[in-house]
Amino acid sequence: MKNPLDIARSVCDSAKTKAAWSVPQMMVLGGLAGAYVAFGGWAMTATTFDVGSVGVAKVIGGSVFSIGLILVVLAGAELFTGNCVMPLAVMAGRLPMRNVLKNWFWVYLANLLGAVLVAVLVYNTGLWRGDIGAKALAIAAGKMGLSWWEAFFRGILCNWIVVLAVWLSMSSETVIGKIWAIYFPIMVFVASGFEHSIANMYFMAMGLLLKGDPTVVAAAALPAGDLGAVSLWGYVNNLIPVTAGNIVGGVLFVAVLYFSVFKSNLVSR
Repeated sequence: MKNPLDIARSVCDSAKTKAAWSVPQMMVLGGLAGAYVAFGGWAMTATTFDVGSVGVAKVIGGSVFSIGLILVVLAGAELFTGNCVMPLAVMAGRLPMRNVLKNWFWVYLANLLGAVLVAVLVYNTGLWRGDIGAKALAIAAGKMGLSWWEAFFRGILCNWIVVLAVWLSMSSETVIGKIWAIYFPIMVFVASGFEHSIANMYFMAMGLLLKGDPTVVAAAALPAGDLGAVSLWGYVNNLIPVTAGNIVGGVLFVAVLYFSVFKSNLVSR
């Protein structure tokens, strides 16, 4: 197991590798990450839609959803939220910030395309028919109905934990070690109800697709105001503050704080 200083050094090395990807490479790897997270989102809905206990449903959902980041880390993919730790390498003098911003832009776009693609594919399977579809629509409505401040602060807390999951995964050199390092933080963020921008790209896209099915709308029985929030504007209205919160959570509470501890070791390396 690597100690925290070694993890910080690994993060700097990883950031340099990520910044060196070509745009086509970032688009492919980013698209895969968006798809992997979306798979976790769909599985979360499919396994919790009929669980009576809210607390139990949250634990099950978080456990299943963790497959998204497990696939990203072990199979290899580029996830915007995880890459919010890259500024650590900038502060250490290993990388210019413009390279990080380039990575963020292309990876975020590719994450969006991958997440939406999986939503479209899942929709066309018809597996959502019945109560699963109603649950998926309710999830989307709940996210699109958040105020900006609620979404922003939930985004901060979410990515503080998600980036820590990535951080912890770097402490292990074994597959099982990385899986367990990822599982617990991701389970906690999902069970807590925090907001993840890339996951929301899938959940809200699925909601937009399901809103057009009268049987799903009837089964969901949402108040008119909640149903009305499921729209393209609701999609953007959620992503902007959640993405901003995710950046703050990952950059400030992980990259900046750990750099403040290991500054002399990282800059002099």
